[in-house]
Amino acid sequence: MKKIAVLGSTGSIGTQTLEIVRNNGDLAVTALAAGRNTALMEAQVREFMPKLACMWEEEAAADLKRRIADLPVRVVCGMDGLLEAVSLPEADIVVTAVVGMIGIRPTIAAIESKKTVALANKETLVCAGHLIMPLAKERGVSILPVDSEHSAIFQSLQGRAGNRFRRILLTASGGPFRGKTKEELRNVTLKEALHHPNWSMGKKVTIDSASLVNKALEVMEAKWLFGAQLSQIQVVVHPQSIVHSAVEYEDGAVIAQLGIPDMKLPIQYALLYPERRPMPAPALDLFAVHALTFEKPDMERFPGLALGFEAAECGGSMPTVFNAANEMAVKLLLEGKIRFFQIPEVIGAAMHNHRPVGNPDVEALLEAEAQTYDFIGREMRL
Repeated sequence: MKKIAVLGSTGSIGTQTLEIVRNNGDLAVTALAAGRNTALMEAQVREFMPKLACMWEEEAAADLKRRIADLPVRVVCGMDGLLEAVSLPEADIVVTAVVGMIGIRPTIAAIESKKTVALANKETLVCAGHLIMPLAKERGVSILPVDSEHSAIFQSLQGRAGNRFRRILLTASGGPFRGKTKEELRNVTLKEALHHPNWSMGKKVTIDSASLVNKALEVMEAKWLFGAQLSQIQVVVHPQSIVHSAVEYEDGAVIAQLGIPDMKLPIQYALLYPERRPMPAPALDLFAVHALTFEKPDMERFPGLALGFEAAECGGSMPTVFNAANEMAVKLLLEGKIRFFQIPEVIGAAMHNHRPVGNPDVEALLEAEAQTYDFIGREMRL
């Protein structure tokens, strides 16, 4: 029996993780953590009966405690609760599917407790890869990627027997605005940005996909996960979202992972690695797909991607500023305070304002995040 702690259990990745647990009798849940959705958390607790349930907000934790007073499940809250959830002796694997930099400290705690980490929180490696990867190596902990693209790369690297890769081909759907001109992008609406052609995701990730900022974050994540140089990572726009990413080896062979757009496959692969099991999902029908096409990304029309490479090249605290500025820009877009085309403008201004800190610790990263939020708030007169 493999026991799992799920951080972000009420979100898209979290609910799909629990669906996989539901379909596999040798998986069990030992801890659940979420933000404020107490109604869904109550349902999850009653079904999976974890030892511990954590809500980020204290008020939500009190509400959950009242709702499940009849159950022998301990309710905790906040960062202390997350740290306790990932450190439970019973947990074998921790799924980190929370959004934002709050995922960094729990991931560090999970590694220190020698738990396998199924990583779905981009910020952990984008901002703190220089801390996370050496610690995982030191503790002998596996970090298994849950993102579709990184899982595809990970799968394509299996069996390489020490052979070196030449390039990582990181695919991107291109989002809903692929092919639009720079002028047309100035007039797109929030509703259009939230309509992804292939994937069903949360609002933040969907907008990030539309701006290609999501791909910039994935480039930074891939750099740390696979020990790659930025020059070895090539973003490839692939509108069909069938080739989830690929690896080119030194002899020119390219190994790719293909499949229908379904996040449950990479989640299940991380939970059961190295085993593969049947999944209740449609099979890939290449005859129905008919054609697979590939394009170069246009960094002039989608400057968020170019800014991401710039932040990654700078390193230190700059990726944190890139990430924080994007989070704030997306929030402002969702609130109707800026337009879609202004997202990279907000990011660029924050990066230009920041003095990078080399090799920052967690406190320095959190300070860079706070300074970025403060700068954007002043600039936007919020």
